[in-house]
Amino acid sequence: LGQVIPDQVPAEGTSCLWNPVFLGGHGMTGDDLQSGPTFAMNTFHAGGTGARPGKDGLDATAFPSGVRNTPIEVNETIAPLVFWRKEYREDSGGAGAYRGGTGQIMEVGYAGDRAFAINTMFDRVIHPPRGRNGGKPGQVGRIYLKSGVAEFKGKGRQTIPRGEHLVLEMPGGGGLGDPLDRDPERVAEDVRNGFVSVERARADYGVVLDPRHRLDRVRTQNERDARRGTDR
Repeated sequence: LGQVIPDQVPAEGTSCLWNPVFLGGHGMTGDDLQSGPTFAMNTFHAGGTGARPGKDGLDATAFPSGVRNTPIEVNETIAPLVFWRKEYREDSGGAGAYRGGTGQIMEVGYAGDRAFAINTMFDRVIHPPRGRNGGKPGQVGRIYLKSGVAEFKGKGRQTIPRGEHLVLEMPGGGGLGDPLDRDPERVAEDVRNGFVSVERARADYGVVLDPRHRLDRVRTQNERDARRGTDR
């Protein structure tokens, strides 16, 4: 479509939903999964969509359905799991005049001393969502144990040993347009909202902030002018 209607095509996003299927109890793979309550729960979650012409990407929202996320309180009433963390993933959306949608981080553990399993069917674990028209790619997704002893594949059945926590880092969408063209006030707002770090605000957008995350207009203009001069 980009060859026909280039001004109407968004950047790439997370692709498919990140819908982890959590499993436990009798009949599941692994000796530790043979005891305890039996459950199989398919949860709905998403990373960020690609930036759109004239708009940022959607945060933690599926494309093109617009489906958002299953509340963790619902998940915890269905299965013996605890969602220890669910938050936006800083710096996951690709930089651009319009920022890619932000992914999210979830940390999950068993509500007791048992193992459980996950079926993963995720994309964008190896290849990041690409930006368009000078926009930068979003971050790839990751699935790993919090202890750091194992990183899981994007597709397959994985076992989380007893006492471990599983961490899901969902991808962000690609950016659209030159990051140096983004309104610096919007970058400062992204920093205050936890979408973009202070370091990436300067490295990607040429935006300089004071210690209270307020825009330093003079230093920002100097930074951007210097980069544009270098680019030419």
